[in-house]
Amino acid sequence: MPRPVNFRTLDLNLLRVFDVVMEERHVTRAAHRLAITQPAVSNALRRLREATHEELFIPSSTGVEPTPHAQALWPVVRRALSSLQQALEPQIFDPRAAGNTVSFTLAMADATAALVVPQLARRFLDEGIHVGLRVVPLTTRDPRELLEQGWADLAIGFFPDLTEQLLVEDDSAAFRREALYASRYVCVMRADHPLAAPGALTLDAYCAAQHLRVSFAGRAHGFVDDALAMIGRKRTVAMTVNSFFTGTMAVQQSDLITVLPDSFVPATGFAGQLACRHLPFALRGIDISQVWHVRAEPDPAQRWLRQVIGEISDVIAAGARALPQTAPPAEPA
Repeated sequence: MPRPVNFRTLDLNLLRVFDVVMEERHVTRAAHRLAITQPAVSNALRRLREATHEELFIPSSTGVEPTPHAQALWPVVRRALSSLQQALEPQIFDPRAAGNTVSFTLAMADATAALVVPQLARRFLDEGIHVGLRVVPLTTRDPRELLEQGWADLAIGFFPDLTEQLLVEDDSAAFRREALYASRYVCVMRADHPLAAPGALTLDAYCAAQHLRVSFAGRAHGFVDDALAMIGRKRTVAMTVNSFFTGTMAVQQSDLITVLPDSFVPATGFAGQLACRHLPFALRGIDISQVWHVRAEPDPAQRWLRQVIGEISDVIAAGARALPQTAPPAEPA
């Protein structure tokens, strides 16, 4: 039977050390973040181990690894620390007075950044907002490691698997999500491409064409390939790139065709040289959302940033609704 913890004598500072070590998985890095010595961190972990009567970390080649007990304890500690922080810290953030003391890192693919960053720049300049902003490339459909490790404050993009998972998880989940705006995939080619003619983009013609695939991680498979496989078809991919903009430039200057979010095409600056057509098969829509780690939940600056991103997304969504409709889908051959 587990021995009970004497909560009345427990030093709550130990929980803060535990939380940072869980994030860093490294005693030295945790000591640096906490502005204390490495022996002090080790001593705090020893005291917490003695208080809980459980082993919490084991040494590893890269630092320390949490035990199953530590993994189970962490979400509870995170929620408790976040609640305390929210109760004790000022809840007002003034971005005009922040200066260079506050900065954010956003992870986005270039198709998303092309829509979000100009809106952010305009708003920051118009309203005299002085915060630092860094955008890093998003090379995955699962941003949880980026957020958990603190490499980004916010990930903005299309995360279908994570979205479905978060919809069924309760408030104990380590991540939060907010839907922003919707888009759809369309087939894009140069304006005078033979398949741009009315009725030319049949399913047979699509599969017979030479394709360019956009894959963040350079994978040799994607949503389009999965959708085609569901109906017993496949395409020939002549080129794979990891940037929507690069892919758009390539198809504009060649006979290649590609699949892009329709909301991105106007942001290229040369939409008049492109033709957008409905795909001749079913492909899921694009739901862009922002995802963050639960530890950012109570931070007033982080809440302000998420609110601004949400307001900007309303503008983007209104612009997407105003896009001209492409030709109706062609009947499969």
